[in-house]
Amino acid sequence: MSTSNELFERAKKLIPGGVNSPVRAFRSVGGTPFFTKKANGATLTTADDRELIDFVCTWGPAIHGHNNDTIRHAIAKALEAGTSFGTPNPYEVEMAELIVKMVPSVEKVRMVNSGTEATMTAIRLARGYTGRDKIIKFAGCYHGHVDSLLISAGSGALTLGKPDSGGVPESLAKETIVLPFNDLAKVEAAFESYGDDIAGIILEPYPANVGLIFPKDGYLRGLRDLCSKHGAVLIFDEVMTGFRVSAGGVQEREGITPDLTTLGKIIGGGLPVGALGGKAEIMDHLAPLGPVYQAGTLSGNPLAMAAGIASLKLLLEGGAYAALETMGQQIAKAVAETAREIGLPLQVPQVASMFCVYFSDAPVETLDDATATDTQRFNTYFHRCLEKGVYLPPSKYEANFISTAHQQGAIDQACEILTETLREL
Repeated sequence: MSTSNELFERAKKLIPGGVNSPVRAFRSVGGTPFFTKKANGATLTTADDRELIDFVCTWGPAIHGHNNDTIRHAIAKALEAGTSFGTPNPYEVEMAELIVKMVPSVEKVRMVNSGTEATMTAIRLARGYTGRDKIIKFAGCYHGHVDSLLISAGSGALTLGKPDSGGVPESLAKETIVLPFNDLAKVEAAFESYGDDIAGIILEPYPANVGLIFPKDGYLRGLRDLCSKHGAVLIFDEVMTGFRVSAGGVQEREGITPDLTTLGKIIGGGLPVGALGGKAEIMDHLAPLGPVYQAGTLSGNPLAMAAGIASLKLLLEGGAYAALETMGQQIAKAVAETAREIGLPLQVPQVASMFCVYFSDAPVETLDDATATDTQRFNTYFHRCLEKGVYLPPSKYEANFISTAHQQGAIDQACEILTETLREL
């Protein structure tokens, strides 16, 4: 078996940057990425035969850990009937029923193949439904690599965005208004200036691609009210938070009902999947009923649907969310108390099975706040934790994830390593 370093050298000759998704390259933290040869429960085993307690959980989907017996058996049963049909299949209907049952805002749902595809379809549908072109997004909220959503906004003043990636035309970027998160006055100003042209607002209600940020009191309600007032579509991107922070996502916890919701990760049980759901009146504008086109050869793939159904049913069996919340609070408390004890500036936002570590003496409420946190200290912390056997996301801008499999002693062990490493800093 080749080592991680050997595999990376081979990969760099054939794959841009040696990876198939940029953050895996460790560019943010430095060093060479490890390669995983197998995973089980809360543990990854690297190509170098190191065992790591995993808080990345395949970037969110593995809410029951890796190689879960129930999910694996569901995939195996579905596999006996075939891998893809190109026709509707029974699993699609059961998955739609589960999503509609669990997510408050969803009356109808369309399965797709990734979170990016879901958000791309959501903004197309918002535009098709309203007949308007402009979309509001927020600095620090990531919605996949959709052209018109790969936009950033500098100081956070009311601005028409410029592309944040090569290959995105400025003419397309100018249809995106980028605002600072948690500043409702800026959103009100945008509607005053462009109200008749704004098709909708898209946001992560708990931004989790910039660490983990929570909305101020009244912020989500204010966005809901502004969209209702101006006839715009409110889109919650719950690809990260859906089924993680509660059975119904952020919208259930906060009591806010968006018009459209994008989902992914957990509903695939570890296989590629995404979904878009919302009000029937809006969803019926999708083809074949309406003029907004969306299609996908592998949408509703039976293997992915079977895995996702098994994952959701495990969450509904009782006790899962309470256990995840308890573990999340245990980590946040241990890390925060240790930091206070040694006088280290640290913020540990946590909700349910998600948390992050910001090296900062002030709460983080915006992208600018997150950018200002201590990058070097985070990078040192990351590598020292990795050396001791805990795998955190290789970027200070990523959230950590906990799985139900971490109950088997991994949380206690991880707390010891996380706090010990803080003391060394």
